[in-house]
Amino acid sequence: MNDIEDWRNGGFGLYVHWPFCAAKCPYCDFNSHVVDRVDQARWAKALTAEIGRLAAETPGRHLGSIFFGGGTPSLMAPETVDAVVRAAQAGWGFTNDIEITLEANPTSVEKDRFRGFAEAGVNRLSMGIQALNDEDLRRLGRMHSVAEARSAFDVARNVFGRVSFDLIYARQGQDRAAWRTELLDALSMAVDHLSLYQLTIEPGTAFGARAEAGKLRDLPDDDLSADMYFDTQEICSAAGMDAYETSNYARAGSESRHNLVYWRQGDWVAVGPGAHGRLTLSGARFATEALKAPGAWLNAVEDNGTGELPREFIPASEQGTEYLLMAMRLTEGLDEARYASLTGQALEEGRVLRLMDLGMVERWGSRLRTTAAGRPLLNAILRELAA
Repeated sequence: MNDIEDWRNGGFGLYVHWPFCAAKCPYCDFNSHVVDRVDQARWAKALTAEIGRLAAETPGRHLGSIFFGGGTPSLMAPETVDAVVRAAQAGWGFTNDIEITLEANPTSVEKDRFRGFAEAGVNRLSMGIQALNDEDLRRLGRMHSVAEARSAFDVARNVFGRVSFDLIYARQGQDRAAWRTELLDALSMAVDHLSLYQLTIEPGTAFGARAEAGKLRDLPDDDLSADMYFDTQEICSAAGMDAYETSNYARAGSESRHNLVYWRQGDWVAVGPGAHGRLTLSGARFATEALKAPGAWLNAVEDNGTGELPREFIPASEQGTEYLLMAMRLTEGLDEARYASLTGQALEEGRVLRLMDLGMVERWGSRLRTTAAGRPLLNAILRELAA
């Protein structure tokens, strides 16, 4: 029988999507838009209105996390961030240890806003550094230099209690030695958390178009990318920052609480253009999605009282599949009893045992998780378990 309060196993968070960027990165397939001017007061009013509407639907809950994503949220005025945080606190109230994260680019303009964000309640900054090599930053379409990134990081470390930053590896022309050197450099800077992603070429991006035309050269092949992945695991673990998710590394206790809401299948309210959420209401779970185009979303909130599209009911079987796909990304793995409660049936034992015999997964108490050998083959493992 599906537990009507199952979301409590993952927690409750708020995702706020700020859709604007100063420039579009060639690898990015997120809902981001380059504009000359943003009416901050108008956007603050619309975002807080959506928060108020959703809070009225979910009484009695307390937020454990807020995440400002994008786009480039560090282009928000600190006053806009403050208005959103105040509306969220008024609507739900906060847990005592709430995590409030804002994604930021390390340009000098955005660095100057850091203290204002902290005064608005942000206590964790996630910086999109992406590379510690100026030539690669240029190729990636980034608007900062390595020197600017280091300067912004030093400011962030002194302003926020927690700081994370992102790097992309398996870049054009990158070899193992260069990545190992860069990663060790990053770890010498890191406070408590790193997000380390392999470069993926997504359809609909500038890189995707170049790759299709045969103009994106010198990308590492699959074997070299796999070697870089194993190097990443080894080096981060030796530095005391083990992987807790496929692409995320943290010191114990410094994991991203908001992202754990996703991976542990909690509930999260999502506001802003194109934002996706999950909500459990009266025992039924729904997928929520907002209008994608910023202007259309803003007008809909102002004219119709919501920018949200019709919700999609998620049946128990799909909830189980979502939980499987997300939880197996985590080093802690999946709670088999919870999966069975969601779906009404256990994982198919023969498939589990076959994967165990291959050394791809292991049982750890009541949980099923990938082994170190299995993690690079996660997609194949998921196909087998979800079949």
